[in-house]
Amino acid sequence: MADLKVKIGALEFKNPVLTASGTFGYGPEFEDFLNIDSLGGIIVKGTTLEARQGNAYPRMAETPAGMLNAVGLQNKGVDAFINDIYSKIKHYNTHIIVNVSGSKLEDYITVVEKLNDLDQIPAIELNISCPNVKQGGMAFGTSCASATEVTKAVRAAYHKTLIVKLSPNVTSIAEIAKAVEDVGADSVSLINTVLGMAIDAESRRPVLSTITGGLSGPCVKPIALRMVWQVSQAVKIPVIGLGGIMNVTDAVEFLLAGATAIQVGTANFIDPAISEKIVHQLDAYCDNHRIRAVKELIGGLIV
Repeated sequence: MADLKVKIGALEFKNPVLTASGTFGYGPEFEDFLNIDSLGGIIVKGTTLEARQGNAYPRMAETPAGMLNAVGLQNKGVDAFINDIYSKIKHYNTHIIVNVSGSKLEDYITVVEKLNDLDQIPAIELNISCPNVKQGGMAFGTSCASATEVTKAVRAAYHKTLIVKLSPNVTSIAEIAKAVEDVGADSVSLINTVLGMAIDAESRRPVLSTITGGLSGPCVKPIALRMVWQVSQAVKIPVIGLGGIMNVTDAVEFLLAGATAIQVGTANFIDPAISEKIVHQLDAYCDNHRIRAVKELIGGLIV
């Protein structure tokens, strides 16, 4: 068997396969389909300071080679996570990472301060694709200045591994990755969903209640691969790649592009056991190619 261990900041992962936030619930929803302990880690759904009901229906739509979603960060809030959910998942023998979202800088800080005290939560993934209500609704992650501001503030308040999730809806994702690295991010994950929309030609109306939504699935993979490669060239911290990973071949491609770890997202809706399958298939890939450690693949693209 190959050595599949990788490191993100101070954390060692048993393998580089993680689940993407918003596609895996909190974990118990998938216990009937796979062994969660076999994964490198799980990233639970976006968690905010207050409970959110999410957007009105319809808020999901199938598209060619992908899907659109406008769920709107529906969750029970950080206090419900700590008081009700944490006790049900803290026994997992894998890294549990909380995706943190917010509309104001102060909300982010309050949430991460609450999460600091949870022994079995060794890291957070900071979602900076959220609209900053104090700045007219522009997402925190669409400018270096606002991305730096929120990352720096969270870094001061949070004492464990900090992963910053980057938006692809920007001019230069590498510049933003470098900016958050400079103020203390331990890692960056990319990409979040690509802004898209769908129209019903018969009703002449948008398919989603919000008109636009986040596009994910195989259709975004070439964009994600390109951005992972660009960012891995620009920063020294580990990059976590995601966007259209459906099988082990996709996962290997992201590693070759420079990702230290990967996240499986939309594929979980098609095959809820796919993440564990990719772990086993990655081990077989390494054996078949006489690769003793998966780290040999990271950044191994030949150009």
